[in-house]
Amino acid sequence: MSLAPVTEEVVTPEGDVAPDTPWVTIVWNDPVNLMSYVTFVLQQHFGYDRAKAEKLMMLVHTEGRAVVSNGTREAMEADTEALHGYGLWATFRKDG
Repeated sequence: MSLAPVTEEVVTPEGDVAPDTPWVTIVWNDPVNLMSYVTFVLQQHFGYDRAKAEKLMMLVHTEGRAVVSNGTREAMEADTEALHGYGLWATFRKDG
């Protein structure tokens, strides 16, 4: 008894396939939270040093918003939810 060789069909998707990144988390300026508190939250949650946290906080204050993290959609959802827990106004979206 002889067996015929097995062949596999390789299917390639049409067009470019990009990974589901990057997504970004944005903190928005609000009339409630103090600048020092926003700096504190960025240091606490993301582990940013004081200089980076203050730079991002100043962007929030002067530009109205700042991108504070990037990564997968799931990670940005988690960051956004955590920032809401601190009382900050935050959203996430696909970067680009």
